[in-house]
Amino acid sequence: MHPATAKWYDRRDSVIIEFCVADSKDVQVNFDKTKCGFSCLRGTDDVKHENEIDLFEAIDENESKHKRTDRSVLCYLRKAQPGKAWPRLTKEKAKLTWLSVDFNNWKDWEDDSDEEIGNFDQFSDMMNNMGGEDDLPDLDSADDESADSDDEKMPDLE
Repeated sequence: MHPATAKWYDRRDSVIIEFCVADSKDVQVNFDKTKCGFSCLRGTDDVKHENEIDLFEAIDENESKHKRTDRSVLCYLRKAQPGKAWPRLTKEKAKLTWLSVDFNNWKDWEDDSDEEIGNFDQFSDMMNNMGGEDDLPDLDSADDESADSDDEKMPDLE
């Protein structure tokens, strides 16, 4: 058995881990309050991959999800304490050869005063609509349309 290569990044209310296994099958992801377990078979040669992570902080295991794609398995871990940054994924300060930071998705949200972009519902929608890398939902269009239609129906109060 081999650990799967993984990348992770931190958000205000969640931590995302991507296990990079192409054509995975027999995928099992177990969320526990302080652990995340992952196992699968790589489709090309049936090599078994298994990872057990003692997490830096507690998660809400009932609100955590995963999604398998052809290239990887994406895990969304809902933080038990949103708004608390995780400086690392693991409880111990050990350097794991199979784990790295996903700098392409990392965002220094502690200094960010914008509205929370990575909220759970938007992430769920993105996971449900996931296609290619650039296939992100247009999160602004629905709000704009409903605002326009509301303006037309407003009575004149003068």
